[in-house]
Amino acid sequence: MKPQNNISSISQRPAKLLQRLIQFDTTNPPGDETECISYLNTLLTEAGIETTILGKTPERTNLIARLPGQGNASPFLLYGHVDVVTTKNQTWQHPPFEGKIADDFLWGRGALDMKGGIAMMVAAVLRAKAEGTKLPGDVILTVVGDEEAGGNFGAKFLVEEHKDLFKGVSYAIGEFGGFTLYLGGQKFYPIMISEKQSCWMKAVVRGPGGHGSMPVRGGAMAKLARLLTQLDKRRLPVHITPTTRLMLEAVSAELSGVTGFVLKQLMNPLLTNTILDLLGERGYTFNPLLHNTVSATILKASDKVNVIPGEVAVHLDGRLLPGYTPDDMISELRQIVGDDVEIEVESYDPGPAEPDMALFGTLADILKKADPEGVPIPFLLSGVTDARFFSRLGIQTYGFLPMQLPKDFNFTSVIHAADERIPVGAVEFGTNAIHELLQRFGDANTGF
Repeated sequence: MKPQNNISSISQRPAKLLQRLIQFDTTNPPGDETECISYLNTLLTEAGIETTILGKTPERTNLIARLPGQGNASPFLLYGHVDVVTTKNQTWQHPPFEGKIADDFLWGRGALDMKGGIAMMVAAVLRAKAEGTKLPGDVILTVVGDEEAGGNFGAKFLVEEHKDLFKGVSYAIGEFGGFTLYLGGQKFYPIMISEKQSCWMKAVVRGPGGHGSMPVRGGAMAKLARLLTQLDKRRLPVHITPTTRLMLEAVSAELSGVTGFVLKQLMNPLLTNTILDLLGERGYTFNPLLHNTVSATILKASDKVNVIPGEVAVHLDGRLLPGYTPDDMISELRQIVGDDVEIEVESYDPGPAEPDMALFGTLADILKKADPEGVPIPFLLSGVTDARFFSRLGIQTYGFLPMQLPKDFNFTSVIHAADERIPVGAVEFGTNAIHELLQRFGDANTGF
C-alpha cells in the first residue's frame, strides 16, 4: 500500500500518521500486522532509510529500520507494537478503526496503546532523516506485533532469533511514561524505569463431586469461594522497592502540607496499607507498586450443569515486583490461602531487579524544557511490556512516550477501554520530545 501523505508532511504532522495507523485493524488475536508494517516500511524506505522485515509467519511481521549516526555513542533503540486489543462488547462514541478527530482528540483503538507512540517515533525518525539531524550514534527503530498476546511473534522472536540486530545497544525507549499525572495539584511526568514481572499461575481445589440433584457441603466450589474471598480481602505483604522509593520521595518532596506527608508515609511498611485505604481511588493506583499482586481471571469447573465438580481450577494473573521470584509469590500466597490449595506456576518472564538510571537525567531535562511546570519522576509500571525481552540483551528501557494531557483526562482508564483517544496536540508534543532525544541520547550520565 502506498503512503497517502507526503513523507515530509507526515514527519511534521504525526497525528495524520496516527490516523492512518488506527485504520489498520490489527486486533490481536489474530494480529494480522503485516499490512500495517508494510505501510510503515514504504514510508521509511521512500525516505531513504534502510529497513529489514522479519517474521515467524507472513502474517506476523516486524520492521527494523536503522538510521546511521556519527559513531560517538552506542546505538539507540526505539521500539513499540502495532497490535491492539479487542473492541468486542464495547460501545464507542466513534468507530474504533476510523481514526476520527473530534473535540481536539484523535479517537480509535491503539491511540494510546500504542500506535500513538509508534506515530511519534516514526515521525521523529523521518524528521531526523529529512533535516539531516546529527545523531550521536545509530538509531534503530523497531516496530513489532504480538505484544498484547505474549510477544512470541514479535519482540521475543526478534530477541531470540535475531539478537545481532541490537548488538551494542544499551538504552531504549518504549511504552509507557512521560505522560502528565496530577497529584495534589502538581503536574508530574512519570518516566518508566522499571516494570513488574508476570507470573501466571493455576490454583486447584478439590472436594467430593456427584450429581447436581444431591448437594454436597464443603466441596470444591465452596473451597473456591473461600479462596476467592481470601484473595479479595487480603493484600500480599508490603515491599518498598528502590524504584518505588525513588518515585515516592520525588513526589512527596514536591507536595507540601498534608498530601506530601501522607504520601511519604507509604514508605513505612507498618502504615502502607492504612494510607492506601485512606487515599481511596488514588490508593488504587499506588497499591500494585507496593505489593506483589494476584488477580483471579479464569475459572474451570464442571462442563455439565448437572455434575458437581470434584476439582476446580482458577487461573491467577500474578505480578511480581522487580527482584522477586515465583517462589516468593507462592510463599506469600500460602500465608493467605493455606496449604489446601495446589498452586502451579504456568509462566514467568523475569526482568532486571535494578534499573540503570544513566539516561534518566537527559529524559527529565527534555520534559522540563518542553513543560517547565511539570516535574519528571521515576516510575514503576504495574504491567509488563516488551522491555522484559530486550532486557535479556542488557538493554535498559525507559517508558518515554511524552504526552501533555488535560487535567481531567484519566489516562489509565482509557487504555484497552471503549473511547480510547489521545489529544491531537499530545502526539506532536511527544514527537518533538523524541526528536530532541535523538540528538541527545549520547548524553547519558549518572542520572537521577
